[in-house]
Amino acid sequence: MTTDTPVPDSEDDEFHPLTLATLRALLEKFSDLPGDTPVILQRDSEANGYSPLAGGGVGMYEALTGHSGDAYPTSEEIARSDDYDEEDGAPENAVRVFILRPLG
Repeated sequence: MTTDTPVPDSEDDEFHPLTLATLRALLEKFSDLPGDTPVILQRDSEANGYSPLAGGGVGMYEALTGHSGDAYPTSEEIARSDDYDEEDGAPENAVRVFILRPLG
C-alpha cells in the first residue's frame, strides 16, 4: 500500500522523512490515478500532533465519520502478497485513495 523512503545504507526498517523532490517523484509514480482520487492523511500513532511525511501509496478507505475512517490494502495488493488474505479486504463501500503516511 505504501512507497517509503528507506534510510540510505540502512539494514533495518527505519525510514527518514521524504523531501519535496522525493514527494514529487512519488506523485509522478501514481500520475495514472484519476484527478478526483481522494488523498487521505494517516494519523500519527498518538492521533495528534505533526509528523514528517514518510511515504504514501494507493489503498482503500472506508469513511466512518466526516473526518476519519479505516484503510485497507487494495485487492491487487492482497493478490500479490503473502501478508494478506481475502479477510483483509476492504468493505464494499470503500473507495480507492492515495494515502500519505507520517513518520513514526
